[in-house]
Amino acid sequence: MRTLTYREAIREGLDEELARDPNVVIMGEEVAQYNGAYKVTQGLWEKWGDKRIVDTPISEAGFIGMGIGASMLGVRPVMELMFWSFHSVAFDQLVNNAACVRYMSGGLCNCPIVVRGPANGGTNVGATHSHIPEGLFAAFPGLKVCAPATPADAKGLIKTAIRDNDPVYFMENTLLYGMTGEVPDPADGDFVIPLGKAEVKREGSDISLIAHGRSVIHCLEAAETLQNEHGISAEILDLRSIRPLDVDAILATVAKTHRVVLVDESKPFGGVSAMVSHLIQEHAFDELDGPIKRVCTIDAPAIYSPHVENDQLPNPKRIVEKVLSMI
Repeated sequence: MRTLTYREAIREGLDEELARDPNVVIMGEEVAQYNGAYKVTQGLWEKWGDKRIVDTPISEAGFIGMGIGASMLGVRPVMELMFWSFHSVAFDQLVNNAACVRYMSGGLCNCPIVVRGPANGGTNVGATHSHIPEGLFAAFPGLKVCAPATPADAKGLIKTAIRDNDPVYFMENTLLYGMTGEVPDPADGDFVIPLGKAEVKREGSDISLIAHGRSVIHCLEAAETLQNEHGISAEILDLRSIRPLDVDAILATVAKTHRVVLVDESKPFGGVSAMVSHLIQEHAFDELDGPIKRVCTIDAPAIYSPHVENDQLPNPKRIVEKVLSMI
């Protein structure tokens, strides 16, 4: 199996969908001649031209609205946000329009739009460029949200998202773009990952670490420390998809280990892990041998200082400490 970076895996998925369906287009700021702010779309403009790879003005409200309108007419737009923090200036389009059009039209109008880009802290760009809004958008019926942690998941999920008839908000992480991992070769067949299907990234028996996005990578590192230094076997469940959410996989890992730490880069109040905690309490309370614990981003706007922001976010050290407080 080949090794690709997270960035290359997304690009390959986009390229394959552009080839598969002539209605797929990519739109966003600097996605064409400039190759994308993070070089995810590098080379696609040269290959597919101005009608398939379209640079937009610096107006998220304008181009997200344009993409939603186009999707209602049969186009499958993939819209790149330079930062998901800029969702706030297009909130009406993202929530009032994209999320509701299928329901309010009685199923007559689909909205097959993908909005993708980085949604993370940890890059020391300040509070206004470091939002992690997957829990926010998952709260609105009609929207689908995913947050891949590995190159393979990034490719498989972006292809599925583009084919979906509902709006899918695709949360990436700038700190993962250069990470490498094995990705199936296109010669071996069409590689897609269904939305709503979690994956056990590491088998374990003593405690379950449930996470998504970059937090999964932190959990894998923490699990190595727990095993090697403390003899604790941690199972890691990668949610991959926030909405739809794989509740069966969550309950299965709880029933296996009976202890749970939820790791979530969003803020603790009303975050993804808060919902997962509720589901475990409601459906698997009798399986628990102790209280559910969480490791989230410390509840403050993103801190500019590199050293302090690293401690504000979930990290392997904080995860290990939380597990040791339980076992």
